[in-house]
Amino acid sequence: QVQLVESGGGLVQAGGSLRLSCVASRSIFSISVMGWYRQAPGKQRELVARFGSGGSTNYADSVKGRFTIFRDYAKNTVFLQMNSLKPEDTAVYYCNCLKGSADYWGQGTQVTVSS
Repeated sequence: QVQLVESGGGLVQAGGSLRLSCVASRSIFSISVMGWYRQAPGKQRELVARFGSGGSTNYADSVKGRFTIFRDYAKNTVFLQMNSLKPEDTAVYYCNCLKGSADYWGQGTQVTVSS
């Protein structure tokens, strides 16, 4: 089992930056797929960025060039650096990982971008 704890959300003006953190309860070396999703009010949860199996990295088209996902194995942490934030980035951001056949989610952290 894996527990995921997110932090770093908040209120920021358009054009600003935030860095989200997701700390896993076990070594992320053993986790094949890990990343970030978001859900805005009235919308479906969507992929933002993730590390896929085989070392691939995937980004939603809407965040390419603005967001960067990276990880620190020593801290069992995956980060999401968000730059040039837009009001449409407002959502609850969730950390997710897939280990074997099990899917794990964090509790979410709110990101609000004001215009």
